[in-house]
Amino acid sequence: MNFSGSSIVFAEIIIYLLLMLGVGVLFSRKKLDHADYFLGGNKLPGWALAFSERATGESAYMFLGAVGFIYVTGLSGIWILSGMFIGVLFSWLFLAKKFMNETKKYKVYTLTDYIAVKFPNHTNLIRWLSSIIMVIFFTCYLAAQFSGVGKTLYSFSGLNITVGTIVVALIIIAYSCMGGFMSVVWTDTIQSFLMVLAFIIVPIAGFFEIQQNDLSISYTLSSMGSGADSWIGGLSGLAIGAMLFTNLSWFFGWLGGQPQLSSRFMALKDEKELKTGKIVAIIWTLIVYVGAFLSAIFASVIYKQGTIEDSEMILPHMVFDLLPPWVAGIIIAGILAAIMSTASSQLLVITTSVSEDIVHKAMGVTIKSQTLVKLSRCIAIVAGLVGIVVSLASGSIIYNMVSFAWAGVGNTFSAVILLIFFWKKTSGTGVVATILTGFISAILWTTSPLEAIVTAKAATFFICLIVGIVVSLWFPEKVSKSAKLAS
Repeated sequence: MNFSGSSIVFAEIIIYLLLMLGVGVLFSRKKLDHADYFLGGNKLPGWALAFSERATGESAYMFLGAVGFIYVTGLSGIWILSGMFIGVLFSWLFLAKKFMNETKKYKVYTLTDYIAVKFPNHTNLIRWLSSIIMVIFFTCYLAAQFSGVGKTLYSFSGLNITVGTIVVALIIIAYSCMGGFMSVVWTDTIQSFLMVLAFIIVPIAGFFEIQQNDLSISYTLSSMGSGADSWIGGLSGLAIGAMLFTNLSWFFGWLGGQPQLSSRFMALKDEKELKTGKIVAIIWTLIVYVGAFLSAIFASVIYKQGTIEDSEMILPHMVFDLLPPWVAGIIIAGILAAIMSTASSQLLVITTSVSEDIVHKAMGVTIKSQTLVKLSRCIAIVAGLVGIVVSLASGSIIYNMVSFAWAGVGNTFSAVILLIFFWKKTSGTGVVATILTGFISAILWTTSPLEAIVTAKAATFFICLIVGIVVSLWFPEKVSKSAKLAS
């Protein structure tokens, strides 16, 4: 891309970043109590929460990691998106209402707090364990998003990755800490529109490029080898099952265990807003997932393997090569939107885990609502700075970082939520054992040769589920006399 084109894109990105910062400033001027700061005070419409949940769920992984993976893998890459789509459907159709009703019943603001109040005999232990684990894994998750920011900016401007990472990360930290949940949801809504627009424009541009150059999709995929032209990756026998199981395993992380997503369900006001949210979320997901898959496949046809040094940057490369600068700027803003929406939500999870779950609840520190908001803002700043340091120090691959966090948090707490929602015999001891097992198994499994056989994204879920059931049966929940009398 020429200098003038690069300048146009850069100018559009600056305008976009200033707009996001402006939303944070707007909400910083409002008098927010901790209910507003943590969960929006039940003031947000269902469509905005749906846009926010979807934008948060599809991070740098969707634009960079998933598209890059399918670009290299071919048609069989569709199973990753299929697993995720089934998970999104399940969460909105079967879990959203439960979260909404349970939040109102127990008057909680975080996923950890909800789990804790369900088991009075283990309340503080659950809060400490859950919060510590979430902070650890979400710091890695946050670092992955910051890495995606740096790589994206470098792809079109040549801006030093370290500088780009720090600048945008600081903007994310600023608007997140100023407005909390309120500013995060409304910035997500803007970002969500950009993401949809990106995955409509890019595959259309790719298709026209293929038609104009008389390229053959089937021939190109066939010439790639490694079963790129096969929906099952050219595999047979048990290998097919292993491939499908690994790719579809992303499904398990959507089953209520991602606090940055479940918080959107918890913030729903009523049945009417829930219905609106379901429709918006499902349509949005279909558009984005189909667009992502087509973009990756078309990229495989247009650019031979090895053309792009870093496969995770194939989408930005495609954007700059096929689209005029002013359109490319909008698309790059969409990629940054995916990263920033997820990063801000993850930062909020870390913040609420420390301020609400540990300081306010576990440690029992009595704090006025406004003071708690101020404390949360300070924690957001510190957590964000730590995320920047981890991002710069790790030099990580986005796919691996997200996959690791997905197993450590998503699968662990998905097992916990499913047990609580759908099995009455779940005990506090069983929940504690499940959380500990998820933390340990995610680390051990992902760093062992077992990861090459069965992905931790699936293994940790089933291990946690089995442990939760067995321990709950061995150590059933003790029911107090008052509870027995009430029943």
